Amino acid sequence: MPANESAEVTRLLRAWAEGDASALERLTPLVYAELRRRAHNYLRNERKGHTLQTTALANEAWLRLVDLTRVDWKDRAHFFAVAAQLMRHILVDGARSRLREKRGGAAIRVDFDQIPEISTGRDNELVAVDDALKALAEVDSRKAQVIELRFFGGLSVQETAEVLKVSEQTVLRDWRLARSWLIREMS
Repeated sequence: MPANESAEVTRLLRAWAEGDASALERLTPLVYAELRRRAHNYLRNERKGHTLQTTALANEAWLRLVDLTRVDWKDRAHFFAVAAQLMRHILVDGARSRLREKRGGAAIRVDFDQIPEISTGRDNELVAVDDALKALAEVDSRKAQVIELRFFGGLSVQETAEVLKVSEQTVLRDWRLARSWLIREMS
């Protein structure tokens, strides 16, 4: 995104936070395409047959973002960091729900020959990553934020550094250490 457009997004976010409803209308076309691109990147790694589509994830995240009140939006990167967190929660909540249903929640009796083949491997992975990230946050919250912003949010190293107010080298170091910690934790 060009610097002038990024500055405009930041200005509109601040105006919206201060109660200017028209700022939200002008903000929507500037951020929605990027929100949709990030939702697409999230879903690209989901299991086959996943029922949530890119547009649905982007819309759900947008609705939750619009419902947020009293957020002091710092800049465009802060906005997309919060969006990344919301998308992660939407996907994890869906995965947990499907896993509950698999274990009998609201089960309907069906003949075994009629049961479609369902893979919950990605759901299990997503829930495991979420659990591991929560554990990492208890040990080192910044490293957990780096993983969330980069992996789930699709933020670049530079954008992540801006959001966390650290150097790019710190982000890269935290990224490497956090990934190693998560791999060890999940194995």
